[in-house]
This record gives sequence, structure tokens and C-alpha cells, in this order.
Amino acid sequence: MNNPWFLLAAIVAVGVVYVLLPVVVATFLQYRAKRSLRCPEMGTNAEMTVDARRAALTSAVGRPLLRVKSCSLWPERNECRQTCLGLPAEEPEPLRPALL
Repeated sequence: MNNPWFLLAAIVAVGVVYVLLPVVVATFLQYRAKRSLRCPEMGTNAEMTVDARRAALTSAVGRPLLRVKSCSLWPERNECRQTCLGLPAEEPEPLRPALL
């Protein structure tokens, strides 16, 4: 082990594999699904998707930067402020047993 740069590169590689990669993958999996929510500007229901790749890559250095990739209210509302990103996705109504 005469080369200290090799040791430094190995330490960085281990850090990337065991620290950054799980964070990036978990963020990507969290934001890749289509979300159904109520638009805070229009007051109507909308389906939107977040740019999961951008969120995952930016989560490696801090909080993920979220941007809307597509929305069912676009193109009419394409220039919205994307305030829906701070809202939780609507949960589907729980199934109730049928009364006989």
C-alpha cells in the first residue's frame, strides 16, 4: 500500500456505495409514482408526477429539489407556482365492509 491516493479513492468509493447510493435510490423510489392531490390554486383534483431523477440526484448533497414533471391540469396551468409539491398526496378512501 505505497500509494495513499489509492486508499483515499477506496474510502470515497465505500462512502458512495454505502451512504449516498441508498439515499439516492430511496428518494427516487419515493417520488417516482404518480400522485393524486387537490391543486391549491385551482381547487380541483389533479394527477401529477415529480421529476424523480432530479430529486434523487439532488438528495445526494442535501434536501431534494422537487419540480413537477407532468400535471393533468397542464398545458392550461403550465406556469403555475407548483405549490402542490408541499402537499401530501391524497390517500384513497378505506374500503368499508358492505352491510347485508
